[in-house]
Amino acid sequence: MNFIDLAAQQARIKPQLDAAIQTVLAHGRYVMGPEVAELEQRLADYVGVAHCIGCANGTDALQIALMALDIGPGDEVIVPGFTFIASAESIVLAGARPVYADIDPHTYLLDPARVEAAITPRTRAIMPVSMFGQCADMEAIDALARNHDLAVVEDAAQSFGATRHGRRSCGLSRIACTSFFPSKPLGAYGDGGALFTDDNTLAEAIRLVARHGESSRYHHTRIGMNSRLDTLQAAILLAKLALFDEEVALRQQTAARYDRLLGEAGFAKAPRIAPGNTSVYAQYSIRVPRRDEVRVHLSEVGVPTAVHYPLPLSHQPAVADPDCRLPVTESVCQEILSLPMHPYLEAEQQKRVVDALAKALV
Repeated sequence: MNFIDLAAQQARIKPQLDAAIQTVLAHGRYVMGPEVAELEQRLADYVGVAHCIGCANGTDALQIALMALDIGPGDEVIVPGFTFIASAESIVLAGARPVYADIDPHTYLLDPARVEAAITPRTRAIMPVSMFGQCADMEAIDALARNHDLAVVEDAAQSFGATRHGRRSCGLSRIACTSFFPSKPLGAYGDGGALFTDDNTLAEAIRLVARHGESSRYHHTRIGMNSRLDTLQAAILLAKLALFDEEVALRQQTAARYDRLLGEAGFAKAPRIAPGNTSVYAQYSIRVPRRDEVRVHLSEVGVPTAVHYPLPLSHQPAVADPDCRLPVTESVCQEILSLPMHPYLEAEQQKRVVDALAKALV
């Protein structure tokens, strides 16, 4: 059993993948080739925004967003304590300070009430993270941002394809970022990322930051970085985009089956999907007691698992805040466990996972 099965997907679209790769090899435009511009337009249309700008990876996307907003030394950005380090790392790399806020105990998403309490005169932005495949309460967060004249950067690394009240993730704030890491619901066969916005001025700033601040050939008008989406990865993503909606539906069916099996077993529930949300289930994560002991048992019977994430960002040495207290985050980090999840997971395999989990929890 695989935790994530990329081979099954590849087998379905191998002719299209081979053709796309051969096209790139034939034209030889490996950096900023025509497939990049085509993908950017397709993704912008999919989300329903004016601009999509590809970049090298999801972490770069976050840093580019902050730099395009001119966030830097002396500024603070509010971010959940329960997320991958890239969220806080990008803030530090931009020269600002991450301020951690706690999460909702049912959805594991940034709690707007905790955000408001964390706002100070130095706050410049809020970075809600769409954890495990669903979007945060963007309406409440956007309202807070308007009231305090703050930017909102949607960290949608795990939620491309999800919706909130009918609007797609990456189109819920002034600027959004996603990742095409191979394990994501829409993943490349290497690193990749993208930024989304409806703001023409901001889109131009994003492009400048991502391309060495170059406004014309060898003319650099601001400090930027080198972060471009590889043409081969763009070609692969175009081929995969054709079955993306189908795979999202399969992920949702797989999650519903887990919900039913776990409910019948009478234990271990996944994060609640908030009203108005759909999830792409980048992970299917539950909370269990004695998590590490349970993982060992599951591994022994051939059931792979992962932990997203075992330590709050406020406890991570590189970005620690020893004075920060996040009781919900700290509790979740001790119990969170991700089960095998991909569009091609079979019902019999899921039953095996849940049966093994039941035995481990006895």
